[in-house]
Amino acid sequence: MIENKKKPNPIDIHVGSRIRLRRTMLGMSQEKLGESLGITFQQIQKYEKGTNRVGASRLQNISNILNVPVSFFFEDAPGEHSGGGMAEASSSNYVVDFLSSSEGLQLNRAFVKISDPKVRRKVVELVKALAAEADSD
Repeated sequence: MIENKKKPNPIDIHVGSRIRLRRTMLGMSQEKLGESLGITFQQIQKYEKGTNRVGASRLQNISNILNVPVSFFFEDAPGEHSGGGMAEASSSNYVVDFLSSSEGLQLNRAFVKISDPKVRRKVVELVKALAAEADSD
């Protein structure tokens, strides 16, 4: 039993990583999120690493501040059996990894600022063409 206290629960780690993902997508610092909740940025760090468990009321507050439903933090959680297979889980992990990278975050922030749907489609077509070109090299 002592071992479990040292190693964070996989769900707590997942919820923490989703908090970090959404916070960074919004360009919000740990300090700003902590201030909004009335806690220190160190506490936010512990939540994001999964070393401290986020209570239900606190998670509700975080969801309001980060403007997502509480369910966002549990999407693709370990052990979740929602009919999606391993391919779906690894696909969403790829998205999380992408949005956690500096380039992915910059690209996402810039892309969502494009209001014209036609321009957005053209950007997607450009990226697909570049990716296809890279694959053929």
